Amino acid sequence: MRTTLEPEDVHAIAETVLERLKPILSTNSKKDIEPDTIFDVKGLCEYLKVTPKWVYERTHLNEIPFTKIGGQLRFRKKSIDKWFNSFETPAVNPFSGTMPVKGNR
Repeated sequence: MRTTLEPEDVHAIAETVLERLKPILSTNSKKDIEPDTIFDVKGLCEYLKVTPKWVYERTHLNEIPFTKIGGQLRFRKKSIDKWFNSFETPAVNPFSGTMPVKGNR
């Protein structure tokens, strides 16, 4: 069985798909922030998905890289990413692509 769609139907389907993808696409666009971006506290909170209290605690304890300009905290994305990645825990036994067969050791 073969179905033929009218151009208007194809356009309507494409518009519906686009509308449903917009939230996903806008979420992924946050990853495309330029590396030389400078965040304020609010921007850093959005980027790291943390609270302002968390940011202020980390800066007070000098646990997170920051710069103070005119009394205002600023954070360079490149430094934050490097700091963030320093906490990454590598896999102890990376997946090799095969599963051992029970009883064969």
